[in-house]
Amino acid sequence: MAIELPKISAPARRALAAAGHDDLESLTTATEREIAGLHGMGPKALGTLREALAEHGLAFRAD
Repeated sequence: MAIELPKISAPARRALAAAGHDDLESLTTATEREIAGLHGMGPKALGTLREALAEHGLAFRAD
């Protein structure tokens, strides 16, 4: 069962959806730099995603 994305801003959520990331597990296939570079992704949303990944024992892909 997929782990839902945490509550983040609408622009950040749309940026993730446009990049094909619709659940937390899908973020493990991308680097933090790749996600940070998405139009609409700000530092607050990135931090929220990082924390949510860590809470589930997950992380962004290493550079």
